[in-house]
Amino acid sequence: MRRTIIVAVALALAATGCSSGNATKASGVLTVGMPNGPLTENHNPFLPTSAAGSLGYRYQIYEPLAFVNNTRPAQEPVPWLATKWEWSDNYKKVTFTIRENVKWSDGKPLTAADVAFSYEILKKWPALNNRDSLKVDTATATPDGKVEVTFANPQFVTRNKVISVMVVPQHIWSGVADPTTFTNPNPVGTGPYQVKSFTSQTVTIARRSEYWQDLPKVPEIQYTSYNDNTAQTTALASGASQWSYVFIPDYQKLYVDKDPKNHKLWFPAGLGIHGLWLNNTVAPFDNAALRSAMSDVIDREAIFVRGEARLFPKLESPTGMPLPAGDSFLAPEYKDARFKVDVDKAKQKLAAAGFKLEGDVLKAPDGKPVTLELTNPSGWSDYLTVLDIIKSDLKKIGIEATVRTQTADAWTTDFANGAFQGSLRWTNTGATPYEMYQNIMDGAEIKAIGQTAAVNFGRYNNPDATAALAEYANATDDAARAKSLATLQKVMVEQVPMIPTSAGPIGAEYSTKNWVGWPSDEDPYGPPQATLPNALQIVMKLKPAA
Repeated sequence: MRRTIIVAVALALAATGCSSGNATKASGVLTVGMPNGPLTENHNPFLPTSAAGSLGYRYQIYEPLAFVNNTRPAQEPVPWLATKWEWSDNYKKVTFTIRENVKWSDGKPLTAADVAFSYEILKKWPALNNRDSLKVDTATATPDGKVEVTFANPQFVTRNKVISVMVVPQHIWSGVADPTTFTNPNPVGTGPYQVKSFTSQTVTIARRSEYWQDLPKVPEIQYTSYNDNTAQTTALASGASQWSYVFIPDYQKLYVDKDPKNHKLWFPAGLGIHGLWLNNTVAPFDNAALRSAMSDVIDREAIFVRGEARLFPKLESPTGMPLPAGDSFLAPEYKDARFKVDVDKAKQKLAAAGFKLEGDVLKAPDGKPVTLELTNPSGWSDYLTVLDIIKSDLKKIGIEATVRTQTADAWTTDFANGAFQGSLRWTNTGATPYEMYQNIMDGAEIKAIGQTAAVNFGRYNNPDATAALAEYANATDDAARAKSLATLQKVMVEQVPMIPTSAGPIGAEYSTKNWVGWPSDEDPYGPPQATLPNALQIVMKLKPAA
């Protein structure tokens, strides 16, 4: 018996043929903001460092085969460029039925060959593969117009990522000599928008005249890149920015109270976290006792209250598992385990590992003082506040930490290439904790320093963790998965490959003054962020408020 997913065309997709729109005219523009600083023109949809990636407008131009709701991972995906998909019993093969009568923005038809090519390019160019390094074996367009994608290993844990890959036109990208450096000056997609204008601060995309379903009601979307969180917050409070994901220290006073009727925010939790990543290739941070001692002295209550202003959920389990979302996944031995600041315990661990605290200075076994450079983008005020808390906490065990800020682009590049000692960043989230743990400790995905990593940014290498991840991915029953998860939690608690600091919500702020139809607790159809794949799904649901 084959595992089959046959999803009826969503009610929102009333027609599969091209439409001239039938869209109600709407005055005004939807304004989106992010605190990412100056932009360089680059519309490459594969690169998270491109303007299209950092602001999120790539998802209004390039479409996936299906939309996955990470706020409700048990929900069936919504069909988009694919109308149906069938998985083999072992999850090593998926067959897509491609929607008919879809055209690229240059007028050429979408074909099964385009879809197959969109998988093959990820295989040929690993640097483009920011979908957690999907291990595509083959991707083939069949004579009957379907697409078969095969994998060397089961894809049960990554099945949602497989079906949500962006589709790009083969007739454009097959002629690109190096797609990893291609800036894509004239992006051609199947989505309802095209680039209208670009400056170092603002990108405007405009609704095109034809699309395979009814056009969205939003005629233009203007993306502005503000210099920092403060500028972004000011823009949200004034209404200049209608949609953003930005940390606001006192969101009730600084944002909601400015327009209580229309200023909304929704921060649903997921199975992902934020944490202090340490470069495991840099001594002495390759020492598990040091990492564990550092975790013991970090005050997560202070991070919750001062650093994240109670906006991000507090992280309590040393397994890194967000609660209560991860309750059912906790191994029995960690059900009641909770983080607790314990300086004495930290000092004992360090002494046993050969570290010496001489006055206010911690010295490594080689006699050198332990110092740590912490880096993050200059505009990310929440992360910088957390870094200051961590810096102060580490002094309790004699570690001298310094904070260095960078531009968002420079930090993203350095972090992915391993050019850092310590830095705050989030993990992936998904239907199970596998996404989070694989992001942190998958030894099979280690990249050399200088090479771009998609996961395991700390270059942590533990054969037990790598084996447990593989066992989880290949498991055929829940008991086997629980056993693998217990191993991963043990590694997280005892080896601390990354120091968890807070739970990771999938949140955003938005205004209902001009546009309504946003996702919310009452209608949780997708994560609300403008920089996530579901952004197009949101725009398609928006309607003028009047």
